[in-house]
Amino acid sequence: MILKRKDIEERERAMLAPYAAKAAETRGRLRNEPECELRTAYQRDRDRIVHSKSFRRLKHKTQVFLSPSGDHYRTRLTHTLEVSQIARTIGRALRLNEDLIEAVSLGHDLGHTPFGHAGEEVLGRIFPGGFSHHEQSLRVVDHLEKNGRGLNLTHEVRDGIIKHSKGKNPILPSCEAETSLTVEGSAVRIADIIAYIAHDVEDALRGGIITDTDIPLPCARVLGDRTSARINTMVLDLINHTLIEENKVEFSFSPAVGQAVEQLRDFLYEHVYDKGQVHKDFERSAKVIRELYEIFTTDRRPYEAEIGPWLEDRALREREVCDFIAGMTDRYALDLYQNLFLPKPWAVY
Repeated sequence: MILKRKDIEERERAMLAPYAAKAAETRGRLRNEPECELRTAYQRDRDRIVHSKSFRRLKHKTQVFLSPSGDHYRTRLTHTLEVSQIARTIGRALRLNEDLIEAVSLGHDLGHTPFGHAGEEVLGRIFPGGFSHHEQSLRVVDHLEKNGRGLNLTHEVRDGIIKHSKGKNPILPSCEAETSLTVEGSAVRIADIIAYIAHDVEDALRGGIITDTDIPLPCARVLGDRTSARINTMVLDLINHTLIEENKVEFSFSPAVGQAVEQLRDFLYEHVYDKGQVHKDFERSAKVIRELYEIFTTDRRPYEAEIGPWLEDRALREREVCDFIAGMTDRYALDLYQNLFLPKPWAVY
């Protein structure tokens, strides 16, 4: 038997929870288009993201460690895949739509700058409109991909992308404006923090930034002493303490695990992200972003060589430069910086 879109949609109605998003009930796309014979709307969104240029570039974008030479450090791409795996585990247990979860997970960081949050912070300061990677991720899928046509994703995937970010804000938002319209989008938001808390600790240990004894003892006792144990504890606790009504899901950790998660996140900010070699690399990479932004917004020659026809309107030009820099990989930004600002050796024969 060949399984086609309508068969899958019917299976979703029969098997998914009442509160799960159904592909056949999507609020639609920015532009109407014919349905696929084989794939549901959310499956098509996932495939469009996987085949996009911005998704491929994630493999050369920093997660925490700048251009790591070791093979086992995370990049923005491996982080994205780990978020997808964790979110799908949560979704499967709660009978959610795993196709929607996967699409949101794979698309949530497409707008991240080179050099991780260092790039995001400096663009947020120097670009007049401000900058946040979740807004840029939505801009990527709506406007920048496919030579300006965008990916034309469904409303539910776009909503999950724009509302995934949290920074130092509460893990479980109480503000309705920050809460995803779908349970699947909320699952991705929580999976994102579970993933980065677990793997940033592991990478910091591997890099010698911290030692096992530096990790707060309550966190180790509650969450576990290994990456797999920490992920398992957080996911299992979340599933067991999430409140479920007929058409509503309220995600929750137990008090002990919730406190340990918050404490471990604070520990990472204090002892990893804002300290030592990691912070020095952030400062150096911020300098690269600032100087690239400056030269491309003020010098016509490099702008036309790299971006396109010179825009006389400065506001439009800065928007183009911001998009250009945000889309760079770490190595592209470093190579471009070297070509523009560092002297080149003369060949003497």
